[in-house]
Amino acid sequence: MVELLAPAGTLEKLRYAFRYGADAVYLAGERFGLRAKAGNFTMDEIAEGLEIAHSQGKKLYVTVNSYLFDDEYNQLIEYLKDLRTVGPDALIVSDIGVLDVVREVMPDTEIHVSTQANTTSLRAAKVFKSLGATRVILARELSMDRIAEIAREVETEIFVHGAMCMAYSGRCILSAYLTGRSANQGDCTHTCRWKYYLVEEKRQGQYMPVEEDDRGTYIMSPGDLCLLPHLKELMDIGVHSFKIEGRMKSVHYVAAVALAYRLAIDAIQRGEEIPQLSFDLVDSVSHRPFTTGFLFGQPEETRANQYEGTRDFVAVVGSGQIEVKTMLKTGEMLEILTPEGKLVEVEWPEMYRDGEKVFEAHPNWIVTADLGVAVPEMSLVRRKVAGSAHTD
Repeated sequence: MVELLAPAGTLEKLRYAFRYGADAVYLAGERFGLRAKAGNFTMDEIAEGLEIAHSQGKKLYVTVNSYLFDDEYNQLIEYLKDLRTVGPDALIVSDIGVLDVVREVMPDTEIHVSTQANTTSLRAAKVFKSLGATRVILARELSMDRIAEIAREVETEIFVHGAMCMAYSGRCILSAYLTGRSANQGDCTHTCRWKYYLVEEKRQGQYMPVEEDDRGTYIMSPGDLCLLPHLKELMDIGVHSFKIEGRMKSVHYVAAVALAYRLAIDAIQRGEEIPQLSFDLVDSVSHRPFTTGFLFGQPEETRANQYEGTRDFVAVVGSGQIEVKTMLKTGEMLEILTPEGKLVEVEWPEMYRDGEKVFEAHPNWIVTADLGVAVPEMSLVRRKVAGSAHTD
């Protein structure tokens, strides 16, 4: 059975990832991960996340995938001893030195080799396996044929959805060079998303093409990966785990994308076509133009910084209450997405806050309302939007 692996930037996102169909989540503790600005987990929160996961028969993986200097290993050992007490299902590592220490301190814990390790060949994958790794998360730069070759002999995981990096498997030094904040130690400033002009004063008449649009030039900013249409082929060649990128994305993003891939995987396993709802869901959340990356060879050019999406995230349906994320007003037409994949159109009813009737609600308000239809907890209220220049 193929695994659907979703990002969990916070405990709330972890709960939504599982509720919307993920089999496992990955997250970072407070040290040694590659998303220093994400909502990283305390040890108590990791323990709580594990309890939630295991109560549902699901799994939780912790990233320990930064590259270390010699003077950081003593701190790593202490951190791993703490992790050992809570017992994650696997650790995701990049640095071969970290892998070696994990084997010593947590010998019974599965090791997944991060995409940051740049595994592009069967030989390299076999070496990691011989060193104790149970799974290899392949470099994003591989074609379908190369993935198939490796998947025949080693348990593999690949990214199927989310932001891509202009550097080889994310091994970028641009951020460190320009800002002093290292991507390889979890503090990337996303300098590739900045607006650049290409100038070479001593080569007059030699023009270096850059892609431009009406918002500027983004020569290092790639589109977003989406392999949804090709899941069956990837399942057929034996990929074990499909990974969604996005620990810093919203609850809406995590839930909608997880549900899209859950519905697709389940349909394929039943011998059916991927439902249109899956495609609608990935289109609905904020994203840059989609690309298949290197899956079919050299990728097409998708260099852009504009975002597009068909829905805005408005509110969450809780237990007897509604958590407002974006201003909403009585009388407007909204859409409710349930964790089972149902879409319910509603004319938004009158609301009450602290017992008083209100006709509009603002972000972070908690209100009550009679929706007129029964929808489960953790359903998402969304608004159709015409434009595409918004972020999620």
